[in-house]
Amino acid sequence: MLIIGWMAAAALQGPAYDPAAQTISVLAAPGGSGYWVMTGAFITLGVCHLLTAWGLRPAATPGRLALAAGGVSALVVAMVPAPSSGGSLVHGSVAVVGFTVLAAWPVLAIRTGDSVPWALRPLPSLGATAVMAVGAAWFLLETHLHGVAGVAERAVTTLQSVWPFVVALSCLRHSAHVGR
Repeated sequence: MLIIGWMAAAALQGPAYDPAAQTISVLAAPGGSGYWVMTGAFITLGVCHLLTAWGLRPAATPGRLALAAGGVSALVVAMVPAPSSGGSLVHGSVAVVGFTVLAAWPVLAIRTGDSVPWALRPLPSLGATAVMAVGAAWFLLETHLHGVAGVAERAVTTLQSVWPFVVALSCLRHSAHVGR
């Protein structure tokens, strides 16, 4: 949903928006042509993360809580948008919290044992967290260098948006095999 949201909002924004250099938060800034699309995408993402956290019973509780915190962060990002020019300490702080908890949730959701869904096992979970952490570091570097921060942010947020779906599919597949 987030990916469709930023693509639609960028199309509505037109050529003034540079997706390579500008963040997706710029698309939700008040007054922008597609702000309502991006704001709706953030709200939808937040609700999806909350529902996924609630439903992922096989995941360890700390991971589910971190995923839920990521959902709340997405909702707050929607309610406290970045300004159309300049920065916002509140928006930036909430976004950093969201990035952090969404990068940490896979490792916090780890379960061990013989009968654990694939995506909740240590190796895939540690790998997902490591890739997200490297992506977040890349985003910070690009932001500092005024480089391709938009590309780096999209890489990280794509993984952070898709990983909960991967885990849910892994749990469904596992429960189907256990039920046989």
